[in-house]
Amino acid sequence: MQRPEPIDEEFKFEEGLIVSSTDLKGIITYANRKFCEIANYSRGELIGKNHNMVRHPDMPKAAFQELWDTIKSGKEWTGIVKNLRKDGRYYWVYSHITPIEKNGEIIGYTAARRPASQTEINEVIPLYKDLLEKENN
Repeated sequence: MQRPEPIDEEFKFEEGLIVSSTDLKGIITYANRKFCEIANYSRGELIGKNHNMVRHPDMPKAAFQELWDTIKSGKEWTGIVKNLRKDGRYYWVYSHITPIEKNGEIIGYTAARRPASQTEINEVIPLYKDLLEKENN
């Protein structure tokens, strides 16, 4: 599946909870109805694909490195993420990701995402812009 070309238009995610699960490599194993609705993909288009298919190019690699380092160590991660919809528009979420453990081993991850508040978005934009500039230099 080809990634959509980002357009500078926000899709307002205003209510509900996006829930998804992945395996250890980030391959989507579960996507709830709200995830499909907000990301503008069918469940069939999401299951079996890498979760980074909704990663917006405005997100710095450093943010995801910190996320992966945290959850691989067995800890929970929370943060604000800008995601990319199938139609190219973006949406902001407050994400809470937890490892899934079975018999003391991490076997995957579950993420619950709610709409990010405007205050949360405003606080993170300059940080992400700065990180992106550092990555691109």
